[in-house]
This record gives sequence, C-alpha cells and structure tokens, in this order.
Amino acid sequence: MIAVHITTTGLTVDGHAEYAKIGNDIICAAVSVLTQGLVHSLKSLTNDEIAYRIDDGHVDIEYKDLSERGCLLVDSFFIAASDIQCTYGTDYVQVTVADGR
Repeated sequence: MIAVHITTTGLTVDGHAEYAKIGNDIICAAVSVLTQGLVHSLKSLTNDEIAYRIDDGHVDIEYKDLSERGCLLVDSFFIAASDIQCTYGTDYVQVTVADGR
C-alpha cells in the first residue's frame, strides 16, 4: 500500500501499491509520476526552497512558507492522489493530511 501524508512543512510518499507485478503496476506508476511532477514543478515554476529525496518506494519533500503557486501545486497533487485513492481504494493508496494543512 502507498501511504501519502501531507503536512504544512512537507509530504511523504511511502510504499508500493502491489496492485500488479513490478513494471505493470499502474497505481505505482501514477503516484510516481504525480510525485516526480510535483518536485519538478515546484523547482521550475516557483522560487520556493524545497529539499527532497527520492528512493525506491519512498519520497520525502520538505518545504516551508510556500508561495501561492507552490500551495496550488501541492493542492493539485493532493487532489490527484485522492482521486487515485477513490478510484482504486484504500487497500492500494491512503492519502492523509495533517491538521492545519
């Protein structure tokens, strides 16, 4: 299961969906594309300072004081990840948001 947790200072994506065999898992692929797209968008479209680490099955993105555009990008990521959760179920993706976000 992929756990996505969003806070006011960053987000983590952890785990594998195990929806299908490696190389055929559309849920893992979708969440990976969203996550990498968020990193690249924050770096390319904002002046926000972020720190990130991407490993197999784990992503940490740290930020603070996001610009309006940065907040919009994180909100868009949240909506898309939540759509995946709604479509495929919480057995494969669970999205949580900390209080205050």
